[in-house]
Amino acid sequence: MGITPLRYIKDVARALPRPHSLRPHNNWMALSPLAIFLAVYLVSSIVAGDFYKVPVVSAFIIAAIYAISISHGGGSLERRVATFSEGAGNKNVLLMIWIFVLAGAFASTAKQIGAIDATVNLTTSIMPGSLLLAGMFVAACLVSMAVGTSVGTIAALMPIASGLAESSGLEISLLAAAITGGAFFGDNLSFISDTTIAATRTQGCSMSEKFKANFSIALPAALIACAIYVLMGSEAVAVQSGSVDIVKVVPYLAVIVMAVSGINVMVVLFAGIIINGVIGFVCGDFGWVDYLVSIGNGVASMGDLIIVTMLAGGVMEMIRYNGGIDFAVERLTARIKGRRGAQFAIGALVGLANVCTANNTIAIISTGGIAKNVTEKYGLRPRRTASILDTFSCIVQGILPYGAQLLMASALAGVGTISIIRYLFYPYLLFICACAAIVFFSGKKA
Repeated sequence: MGITPLRYIKDVARALPRPHSLRPHNNWMALSPLAIFLAVYLVSSIVAGDFYKVPVVSAFIIAAIYAISISHGGGSLERRVATFSEGAGNKNVLLMIWIFVLAGAFASTAKQIGAIDATVNLTTSIMPGSLLLAGMFVAACLVSMAVGTSVGTIAALMPIASGLAESSGLEISLLAAAITGGAFFGDNLSFISDTTIAATRTQGCSMSEKFKANFSIALPAALIACAIYVLMGSEAVAVQSGSVDIVKVVPYLAVIVMAVSGINVMVVLFAGIIINGVIGFVCGDFGWVDYLVSIGNGVASMGDLIIVTMLAGGVMEMIRYNGGIDFAVERLTARIKGRRGAQFAIGALVGLANVCTANNTIAIISTGGIAKNVTEKYGLRPRRTASILDTFSCIVQGILPYGAQLLMASALAGVGTISIIRYLFYPYLLFICACAAIVFFSGKKA
């Protein structure tokens, strides 16, 4: 997710739990909590005829209870709950939660001082309404490329999506999808992204080599996605721009500049909260107590997101603890045939690991060693394998309804994750381009 540097990746690799508990013939059961979650959430939503009606947190609670109950090899109930809690309180899960807390506080205080309205007015005054949707996609691509984190990009750009939707007539879910899709473009390609560092380190290739292999896949997908957004945005109503208060635009400009400068996303958001406070006090938008109330409301708005993140971390920990990922690895690698098959197997492997961990960096670290063995056995180039690992992990992470990026986008935009997923053209196009690259360009020089 592009949050911290190489040291974080090494710490994660050392901290990954070792498979345990269930016997090999029961390892389908180790993966079943994920199936339970998807079945409860999707089937219930289909029966209700409304994907907004069924809370994700409810589906995860059922999956969590089920995951704990089937893990008989994990010892007593107390021990199994402790294992679940280790996943829910994992340092990487908590890191995401702190980002959510700061993002909520920043968005709330920015709205309170009128920063969102000012930024929307500035954006709509310089950009035609017909290009607004594509413009937000391109902006997300460029910011995420510079920042190296999809989460940071979404936190910086998503709060203005609601204002743009109101002023342009565009659907909020469409704008949220454009920003989220663009955020994964940079996460996949940036030299300072955790996924790039993890993929190149595990495969022993340079970042520039991986970038070249990756860029030829990601660029066509981004161009097609941008063209689609241009067509979809062409029907937007004429944008009516209000007066632009430059002072109120400062918080967003400061956040973007700091993020592009490579400053940690938590520091960026904290600084944004302080800047909002200073501007609010000077301009008379609120007093000290109102400022604290605004921060509290912003944090409270992230409550569901925080609970879902912890439940997801616990469920994924039980899957790993019970050997579900190792079982899937064995099954996938046992059926490899030829260079194309090897590449598809690597993509499926990291994708499945991503589904089970909801973290693309950890998915790459977890499967990198096996991917390297497959690379050597079938004569693949390390840069191609690194590209496949990063690309397929970003594809899966980009469409996970319980992934940090979509959960944050959903919370900040005020819409359900499913409504965003249906407009996420970039991850789908990236999948098509990645598969085409494997099918048509799998020669020894690839």
